[in-house]
Amino acid sequence: MSTPEQHDSNDALLGPADIRELAAVLGVRPTKQKGQNFVIDANTVRRIVRTAEVRPEDTVVEVGPGLGSLTLALLEAADHVTAVEIDDVLAAALPATIEARLPAKAARFALVHSDAMLVQELPGPAPTALVANLPYNVAVPVLLHMLDRFPSIERTLVMVQAEVADRLAARPGNKVYGVPSVKANWYCEVKRAGAIGRNVFWPAPNVDSGLVSLVKRAEPVKTTATKREVFAVVDAAFAQRRKTLRAALAGWAGSAAGAEQALVAAGISPQARGESLTVEEFARIAEHKPAPQEAAL
Repeated sequence: MSTPEQHDSNDALLGPADIRELAAVLGVRPTKQKGQNFVIDANTVRRIVRTAEVRPEDTVVEVGPGLGSLTLALLEAADHVTAVEIDDVLAAALPATIEARLPAKAARFALVHSDAMLVQELPGPAPTALVANLPYNVAVPVLLHMLDRFPSIERTLVMVQAEVADRLAARPGNKVYGVPSVKANWYCEVKRAGAIGRNVFWPAPNVDSGLVSLVKRAEPVKTTATKREVFAVVDAAFAQRRKTLRAALAGWAGSAAGAEQALVAAGISPQARGESLTVEEFARIAEHKPAPQEAAL
């Protein structure tokens, strides 16, 4: 008979049979609408925790814990885990799963039953890491919201659809470089951190997944413009990504001439396109937005 300590270290993580049994007991059927694909492979969740470089002193926030596969692996490695879950049934069941499988760590777990996009504060210590298997349909807005709301997060590792991973980690000049790439770069240094096969999920998705590592910038982007002002330029530049910046930023600047004036002042060619610019260059453009009366002249 195993002691709780042995149980913790040997088989606390959920395997495929555990996941299906738990889902059956709860009457849970993963739905496409909620973007639910549960990880059923213990080696994969351990790999995620390892790649995220979770440390014993970390307070980790996890978004969308589902049945708790990744949550348990995070609790094994971190000091404290706070999970944010929107689903009523899953949120209600998770604390009992933690108590049953990792009783020694149950006091170091907190649950927030909420839509992650609405979370403004978290219980317990400020989070130092964000690790999550994000639903494909809301991955980017949830990631950006969490990075913005919780600046104490130093390291992030998210599992997202491969296509989203490529976009987040893209560099200027890459054809998939766009709004997610620039906005993520405002907060962090971003890179791809591996691929995840379809067979580690239940149900298996019909797309590949990828890991993205985001490490908080050592220094914020140096600019006198606010984040909101910079993001307004980014949104405008990519709203019509085939247009030159002179044309794409005309609405933002009040006129094409005003856009050209801002671009020249920022040292950027009016004929350039958004996909060629770094976040620092977008910030320089934001600093030179014409005043309304200037744009009208």
